[in-house]
Amino acid sequence: MKNVLVLFFMLCNGLIFAQNNTEVYVFDVALAYEGLELLNARNVSNNKGYDNQPSFISNETLVFAGNNNGQTDISEYSCTSQVKKWANKESEGSEYSPQKFPSSNDLAAVRLDKDGKQRLYKYNTKTGTSSKIIENLEVAYFAFYNDEKILATVLSGSQMDLVMIDLKTKSADTLFQNAGRSLQKVPNSNSMSYTLINEDHNLDLYVLDMASNDSFFICELPFNTQDYVWMNDTQVLTGKGSKLYMYDTLGIPEWNKVASLDEYGVRNITRLAISPNGKKLALVADEL
Repeated sequence: MKNVLVLFFMLCNGLIFAQNNTEVYVFDVALAYEGLELLNARNVSNNKGYDNQPSFISNETLVFAGNNNGQTDISEYSCTSQVKKWANKESEGSEYSPQKFPSSNDLAAVRLDKDGKQRLYKYNTKTGTSSKIIENLEVAYFAFYNDEKILATVLSGSQMDLVMIDLKTKSADTLFQNAGRSLQKVPNSNSMSYTLINEDHNLDLYVLDMASNDSFFICELPFNTQDYVWMNDTQVLTGKGSKLYMYDTLGIPEWNKVASLDEYGVRNITRLAISPNGKKLALVADEL
């Protein structure tokens, strides 16, 4: 149980507990014969404090949780103009894990209020105003399947539960216990992916078929990693230290190193995000 609690603290770190000085980097990316080719590295947050949890809202624009004079707000960055702005009006708390609604320009984010209340909110991108998406649910992390269904991890004592939220019925169905923080929509598919803590206290990656509600084991994440991103519907990318590793669900069942970011001074890679067209990769690493 001690090891499970330690992993739980790691999974939630940066949202509920102490935050590190992290930066968001963006690379142009392309599949190469012996891995990935990463070019045009840039630090798009370039900001003291906690800058984390990137998500692309278009091929050239991403949002992330950014430090705004001690409060965490939704930062929006244009890769084309290299302009950064705040996407939300100042609220009573801090915003985390910003993401775009699938069929509108509005954003969703987890708000941690000063009184400790943690809820999922919707942010109007035209006005910057916000409204609560669902009541009485302590959402930690989430990912959209469509405008009506969200896969989320929800705080439950000393663990996180995997929960399916139905926005149409305003209901929540608990699927599994001891879930990890990284949730993804698998590109070009009717599936979502999630992780669960296994018997060795590492994280196993699963895919959930949204039509049948059946789950399928994919692989175990590399030791001491908890974040990943789907490059496409068959290839999964994760980061460890200054290296990137890929798992091909149609190839040999193992993680292979596909890139090293040593030359850029990038270290302790965590969160990752890929642009809709697959040509840009955002990742979080420790401040240099």
